[in-house]
Parts: sequence; C-alpha cells; structure tokens
Amino acid sequence: MKITRIRIYKTPLPYADGCYAWGAGNRIEVAQASVVVIDTDAGLQGCGEFTPCGENYMFAHSEGVEAIARLIAPALLGEDPRQVARMERQMDRLVQGHGYAKAPFDAAFWDILGQATNQPVWMLLGGKLTDGAPMYRVVPQCGMTETRAEMDRHRASGYRQFQIKVGADWAADIEHIRATVPLLEPGEQAMVDANQGWRVDDAIRVARATKDLDFILEQPCRTYEECQQVRRVVDLPMKLDECVTGLQAARRIVTDRGAEICCLKISNLGGLSKARRVRDYMVDNRIPVVAEDTWGGEIATTVLSHFAASTPAEYLVNSTDLMNYNTRSTGIGGAAARDGRIYAPDAAGLGVVPDFNSLGQPVADYA
Repeated sequence: MKITRIRIYKTPLPYADGCYAWGAGNRIEVAQASVVVIDTDAGLQGCGEFTPCGENYMFAHSEGVEAIARLIAPALLGEDPRQVARMERQMDRLVQGHGYAKAPFDAAFWDILGQATNQPVWMLLGGKLTDGAPMYRVVPQCGMTETRAEMDRHRASGYRQFQIKVGADWAADIEHIRATVPLLEPGEQAMVDANQGWRVDDAIRVARATKDLDFILEQPCRTYEECQQVRRVVDLPMKLDECVTGLQAARRIVTDRGAEICCLKISNLGGLSKARRVRDYMVDNRIPVVAEDTWGGEIATTVLSHFAASTPAEYLVNSTDLMNYNTRSTGIGGAAARDGRIYAPDAAGLGVVPDFNSLGQPVADYA
C-alpha cells in the first residue's frame, strides 16, 4: 500500500458559548482547525486534525500544519502508511520538533492501519480498557450568575467534573474559587486551572487563601520549576498540563513525584504515537492521567476517544468532548458523548470521516 495524495484543509470552529476566556487574559471566539486527509492506492483514506486553543497556544500555531506539509508531504508520497512507527520516524527525520503539526498526519496513519486490518484504533493501542471515559466540562472565566447556569446545564447532561478557569487576576481568582467550589454537589470534583497565569508568589497566595476547600490545583505557573516551587509550600493535589511536553518531561515528573495528575494533550505530545508512550509510562508509574487535546472538532475528538478508551480506567481521571464546544464540524460520525461519558467508535480505523462540506476546498494538495 502506498500514499498517493495528501490534502490539507482549514476551517473555523466558532465557540458554542460565544467567548472562551482562560489564563492571563486569553480569549477565543473562533478556533482554526487544520485537517489532514491521506489517500492510498488501496482505496483507503485516513484523516487527522490539529486545532490550537487560540494562536500560539503552547508554542503551536494554526499555520503550522500547512508549513510542515510543504516539507514532509512530498517525501511521504509513495510510503506505506500502515507502518506507523516508520512514518513517525520519517517525519521526525524530515523536521525536528513541531510535533503538534505532525500530529494529524500520525492520526491519519493510525486510521489507515485500522481500516487495513479491520480493527478500531483503540484495539491497535492495546484494547478497550475504559468503556466510556468520564468527561469534564470547562467553566470559563465569567460572572457567578453565568457560572451557576453553566454548571447546572452541564450537570443536567451528566458531567460530574468541572474545570474552573482562573489566572487573570489572582486576587479576584480567590473570590471566584471561594464562590464556585462550594457549588459542587456530592460526588463532583473541581479542577482550578490557571493555565500558567500566575506568578509563583501569587499562586501561593491563592492556594493559602483557599486551603479549606477541596479542589485540584492545575498548572498554576508557566514552568515546571515554578509549579514545583508552589507545590513545596501548599497542601493541594496538583495537576500539570502545559509543561507535560513529552517523555523526557514525564520522566522528570515521575522522578520528582511532581504531580498527582498529568494532562496529556495529544497534539502537545507530538501525536497519538508519542502520547501513547507517555501515557503508558505514566500509568506504569502509577500517575493518573487526563486524555485531552488542545481543541478540535469531530476528528480530533475521535482520536482522543480512542486514546481514552485504551487507557486503564483506574488511571484515567477524565477526558472531554471537544466537538461539542463548537458550532461547526470537521468530521462525520466518530466519538459519541452521552450521560457525561465519551465513547470511541467500534468501526475499523478511527470511525470518523472528513466533513468535506464544512471543510470546503483544500488549502494544499500533494499528489
């Protein structure tokens, strides 16, 4: 089997609730999705997606997939996409770094391998270890009236975990946390996510001012070292996110016992192949994980659902339904969200196909 054509598509994904505010003054109303579609001489077609949470999120950029395609797509034509490890090494040989831009190519290879072997991707990743991953829902930075309404709306749909966005103003964040965390009902859990937004001293102030509340503190500061500085002086479980960038970072976290939970964003880790290795290493060392990505539509969410399904249930804290954050689609079919859980398809490959009506014309075409 050989790759005969590679196309790149771009489409806007408007946020369903208007404006998504997070971290230190970050706001997003429309995300930009990049979708890779790979055709083969066997008639099989694979797809993948990368969508950043705003421009330059985590050193990624919505133009990155187009840029890297110019460098790698000509060399990938004629290769066998079923050899996913070879394809991963080939991309890394051609371009050093920029894993987020390679991630949709990697997903497309897994998709084709699954179709070629008549197996869902979760089976190729080791089997279904979680049948329906519990989901969290984001509560963006907003007033308390809106916060209560959002939590009630998501609770009615089965969500029992909430990510409370803070990080813009540490003093106001204290009041927001103190008002929001008590809204939790029995059996619910809160993660307070600053998205790297606080200085160390301010993070310590926030943690100490809310120490009587039960929540998980998520990525309070920009760097791993700063987060550890906070960790040494506060008594809250810590979840790391943006600084979990690969296997080297994972090894350091395990050695230091630097977090109780690690968020694994597939694109941030360089694609499904690399994310799988980081996930397995974390699980082997008894550190629970969150299965996530930077943003996305149906294609990115479906890749995520296979990743979550192949994660041991006892070490999977939660996942998310990124597709339901948008008013526009990237794919047809794929993952299903119901009753607060997300389910991976059982069809061969990813089980999602590109929504070409939504994607429009390709911005790049290699054949």
